[in-house]
Amino acid sequence: MQIEHWDPARDGELTEANMRRKLQARGCTVSKYVYPPGTHFPEHDHGVDKIDGVLSGRFRMDLQGGSAILEAGDLLAVPKHVLHSAEVVGDEPVVSLDAIRTT
Repeated sequence: MQIEHWDPARDGELTEANMRRKLQARGCTVSKYVYPPGTHFPEHDHGVDKIDGVLSGRFRMDLQGGSAILEAGDLLAVPKHVLHSAEVVGDEPVVSLDAIRTT
């Protein structure tokens, strides 16, 4: 599991528009989601390659035997057909950009 951290020197200020632009430049279609505290996604997979980006909040991801807490500015690639689970950590909602690779 490799987490990419936002780099203000390279990526600019962490904003929804800037993260969306970065993900779109990688050939992704991007959707925004807000997950309230207590949200839990049991183990599942997707038929597409994805990148989960966190704009705010804390999101625990379990993937390929590893576990990490994603925070604002973190990006995690989730390959297609790889089982993973996710959970909002703490009392703050998670604002996430869900990027599906289309190219």
